[in-house]
Amino acid sequence: MRTHIPSGRLPEEPSPIADDGDETHFCRTCAFSSACLSVGYAKPQLAELHCLVEHIGPYHADEYVFRTDAPFRAIYAVRAGMVKTRVLDGDGREHVLGFYLPGEVIGLNAIYPERFPCDAIALDTAHFCRFSFPAMSQLASRMPAVQQELFRMLSKELGSASRLAGDHSADERVAAFLIDLGDRFAERGFSGERFRLSMSRGDIANYLRLASETVSRVLTRFRQQGLIAVDGRELVLVKPDQLRQLAKSLIGR
Repeated sequence: MRTHIPSGRLPEEPSPIADDGDETHFCRTCAFSSACLSVGYAKPQLAELHCLVEHIGPYHADEYVFRTDAPFRAIYAVRAGMVKTRVLDGDGREHVLGFYLPGEVIGLNAIYPERFPCDAIALDTAHFCRFSFPAMSQLASRMPAVQQELFRMLSKELGSASRLAGDHSADERVAAFLIDLGDRFAERGFSGERFRLSMSRGDIANYLRLASETVSRVLTRFRQQGLIAVDGRELVLVKPDQLRQLAKSLIGR
């Protein structure tokens, strides 16, 4: 396994970085852990997947992981930190496409036309597992669970992109955003009710297609109603069931 560490100090505070272990062990933040665990692959097969991994990082806040139009050769699984993807329109205006947490993969939308269609930018100190996509594709043809996981990730990416297309209120959009983040953190074994918003209010507003002032007003109202607690960028979902009910039309559950 190759390891590349760009210049810069590792963060001193604890962070959910994958534990490499050995060929039989993938940490809870590994993007492919569910595929391996679901079928109980033997050690030689896990070793084949493990040998594809190149650990890279740290990338610090505002550093590019990849840029628009760069050749697509690999997908990136977030090991620690948070990343946003964005595009710039012809007038240079930013459009935020999504936010990615530990255990999630960026770069799948570059499979065709084999160039990245967006920028990926670290929002805080971030580390990644980089998988050569040609090698991953060959392995997936021999490991059906890995192939299924790739299809699942791609399907989820497409679903997330269309979720905000409907006519929803600001309260529904913000509530759905918070619930979705919490659910995704919980899926990886972290707290789903207490987490850090590494992205700015402006980034959240851009992603939700709202004005920054609107997002700030909604968060203030949620706090006053006792639905959430906010301390800087640390957020607590105090009444997640009520938020989930408010967001029902967007999250579908």
